[in-house]
Amino acid sequence: MTTTSGQRTGSGGPGGSAGPDPALPDQTSGPSGPGRGPADQAGGPGEVRTGSADHRPGEGSGLLDELRSAVARYVVPPSPEAVDAVTLWIAATHLQSAWQHAPRLAIVAPTKACGKSRLLDVLLETAHEPFITVNSSPSAIFRSITEKPPTLLVDEADTIFGSAKMAEKNEEMRGLLNAGHQRNRPTTRVTGAEHKPVKFPTFAMAAIAGIGDLPDTIMDRAVIIRMRKRLETEHVDDFRTRTAIPFLHNVRDRLADWLVTRLEEAANLIPAMPVRDRAADTWEPLVAVADLAGGAWPQRARTACRVMTEREKGNEQDRGAKVRILADIRSAFAAHGDPALLATEKLLETLNADPEAPWHEQGPAGLTARKLQMLLADYEIHPANRRFSDGQRRGYAQADFTDAWNRYCPQPDNTESPGRDAQVGPGPLSAAMPKPRGLGLPLPPPSAGTGPRR
Repeated sequence: MTTTSGQRTGSGGPGGSAGPDPALPDQTSGPSGPGRGPADQAGGPGEVRTGSADHRPGEGSGLLDELRSAVARYVVPPSPEAVDAVTLWIAATHLQSAWQHAPRLAIVAPTKACGKSRLLDVLLETAHEPFITVNSSPSAIFRSITEKPPTLLVDEADTIFGSAKMAEKNEEMRGLLNAGHQRNRPTTRVTGAEHKPVKFPTFAMAAIAGIGDLPDTIMDRAVIIRMRKRLETEHVDDFRTRTAIPFLHNVRDRLADWLVTRLEEAANLIPAMPVRDRAADTWEPLVAVADLAGGAWPQRARTACRVMTEREKGNEQDRGAKVRILADIRSAFAAHGDPALLATEKLLETLNADPEAPWHEQGPAGLTARKLQMLLADYEIHPANRRFSDGQRRGYAQADFTDAWNRYCPQPDNTESPGRDAQVGPGPLSAAMPKPRGLGLPLPPPSAGTGPRR
């Protein structure tokens, strides 16, 4: 890792400390600060795992504040939660040997010129041992991953997965990115003159940028940053390599020096999570870093996790037809007064009539009985001859959908899920979490060599 000299302090360096974020009402640190999460509460299991007498109070929080301010200097993030997530993801790359899962950072946008490449520029200069690739082969990438993994940065992912034909051609790359999300998922290749099978590690954190969504299996393992074009009123600094790179390296090196002393603590940390299952696996390293840093970061990390995960739940229905069809069928039953039975022709008529749904685009006749049956087959839901008031016809029973609805698209409610680690700490964090109030991204103080904000 290329290093630059600089004082190891939470407020030194060209960028200075970012200071408190006005988007969050209270950022005090210490044993009674309101930013403490369940893992930090007195008497909880996280008590002995966060904080250290060997470090100045607030040092880690201040370093994360600096990194957040540095990211916001060059990139207009889509939300305050997104810039918090990017900050924590970068920090987590410096502790990869501590994690069980290596979260992907999916940087996607609807069109070009939305800041994806600029964000990759920032990641390149702040992440641990970056390995950037545009068109490398999967074999070249997994041969570059060692037991001390680099941070993969994959640009122009739409040239890899942008169409069904491209995705099929690059299935090996998708498999590599999926396998590398979890430890102990090596890929085996026959190598050498003796043609011996050799296992290559795949575990490494990765940021993947492209136009349009990535394959579902990658998005499901990712913290998703949906970039967008910036307005004329949104300003960033010019990214000039002569000045920006030394500035970012200074922030990176002081943060990395602090994080490396917390490696063992990070490996033993089990943070309380506001989400469950794969989302918890993906976000756990980011939340763990926040708990190590303290201050307002434990609260901000969990807010970002909860808000961004909930935001993506709506997008999942649009990405996956097999999940979308369940939700739309539930709406169709509701539109007919929630009958116990619904005839196939009436169900298809309702589904195809929705102008915002994709079903009428399935062909000249829209969604057909055969296509509907294929979409529902994996859920073991099948049509049958049913007895209706006006005769016997093919149809579906509402009771057959109940289990699938509860598992794959539960109805939203106003109660917060306590998450998989609800037994840790006093309960959900949602009551103490502030609602976002704009970006609230503090500008770093001017320093020599930075370009004008434009």
